[in-house]
Amino acid sequence: MSEIPVHSRPRRLADWLNPTGARKVHSLVDKVYQRKNLEMAWEKVKANRGSGGVDGQRLEEFAAQLDGQLDRLHGELKGDTYQPQPVRQVQIPKAGKRGELRTLGIPTIYDRVCQQALLNRLEPIFEPVLDEANFGYRRGRSTKDAMRKVWKEIQGGRQRIVDADLKNFFGSVDHEKLLTLVAQRLADGRVLRLIRAMLKAGSYGKGQLFPSERGTPEGGVVSPLLSNILLTPFDREMRRKGYQLTRFADDWVVTCASAAEALAALAAALRILSELGVQLHPQKTRVVHVQRGFEFLGVPGQARKAASAATGQDSHGCQIGRPVCLSPREINPAL
Repeated sequence: MSEIPVHSRPRRLADWLNPTGARKVHSLVDKVYQRKNLEMAWEKVKANRGSGGVDGQRLEEFAAQLDGQLDRLHGELKGDTYQPQPVRQVQIPKAGKRGELRTLGIPTIYDRVCQQALLNRLEPIFEPVLDEANFGYRRGRSTKDAMRKVWKEIQGGRQRIVDADLKNFFGSVDHEKLLTLVAQRLADGRVLRLIRAMLKAGSYGKGQLFPSERGTPEGGVVSPLLSNILLTPFDREMRRKGYQLTRFADDWVVTCASAAEALAALAAALRILSELGVQLHPQKTRVVHVQRGFEFLGVPGQARKAASAATGQDSHGCQIGRPVCLSPREINPAL
């Protein structure tokens, strides 16, 4: 997939969500609680399976009371009385990172249906403004597509890599900055309040209720789109500066033709992400030559396979090792 450089620059990073000044969507909540949309949302939630939330209700139990549950949800959304329950904390191993755990936040089935109904209406609004560099959680795009793009650039001579990791991204999202970005395309106050309620619902784990001052639960139905909205100004601004960025959720790399370009790209990323309230992980972000090895999307084996698929050759020389690197702290000692 080719990248088309972005030349114009909005006055603020938030303007990247509405660069042409298009008319905002003013009336959306009625389309969210439309009965047909709720039925479609339930079918999607059912197909995705998954365990229950803090109320312990299972998919089978929800299905047995389906008409009543959807009637209740319709009434609460229409009457502006809906209030999501806290998500249930679940820890799972991080893919490709031995000994590290990732905390998921599992909403109740009822809340998942509500989030899916909202997602059904938000996706057509925001998908057109998401950037070509973004491969995460988007229809028709995959990890393989992202890897093919990266390895094609490497084969073209861009062998200095900014290998970056965002620090606790899903757990540290700034709610106000996120809602400001959403409001660039959406002017329906009730939908904005609904999103805020989902963000502020809290989480429950180890017998304790935790408030949600920051973050969007990894495991929530609408969280992937919200994360893409927050990082779209980063994608767009990096490409406007001419950098070859490839991003999948909170994992991203920039391929560069020289060490100087890579250091400049890392410094630019630090500035942009700081404006968005996002931090890079100092110990997991580096500038490295491809021959020293790098990791993208968590599974080194996928990188080797993607290299073979993109080039017809084995990825000899790109094995994962301990790279010689410069961290964000070495770029900016104030971090």
